[in-house]
Amino acid sequence: MLRDDAGGSPPVPHAAQAAARGFTLLEIVVALAIAGLALVGLFRAGSGGVFAVDAAGHVNEAVERAQSRLAAIGRIATIIPGETEGDDGDGYRWLIRARRLASLQVGTGAPAPTVTLFEIEIAISWKARGGRRSVVLNSLRLG
Repeated sequence: MLRDDAGGSPPVPHAAQAAARGFTLLEIVVALAIAGLALVGLFRAGSGGVFAVDAAGHVNEAVERAQSRLAAIGRIATIIPGETEGDDGDGYRWLIRARRLASLQVGTGAPAPTVTLFEIEIAISWKARGGRRSVVLNSLRLG
């Protein structure tokens, strides 16, 4: 090991002295800016996932409500051609369209019953980001 005349530690080259001092202010600012941009990107990706989960939940609930309304048509009351609508609660609205497609007289005799085929359309809508969204189910029913 080399010692200087005073008996202390050997002289350190200039480049090694600069590296030993740490980071410069400019390097720290650049590193913080890069980290900030990365965090913004992560937050956007995370919030996009949260919004997608929320939208999927609304679609799922709307489909369940539409299936429930569709199951009740023709069982509770006679199917009447036309449109009916109403509030389903929790921000959901429903619209039912019934259209007569065909009628057929079943059996023979004077009071022969008539069977009618209806096309049923059920739309459940709700407010979402950017406007109203809706789910529509179609079915055929005998009435």
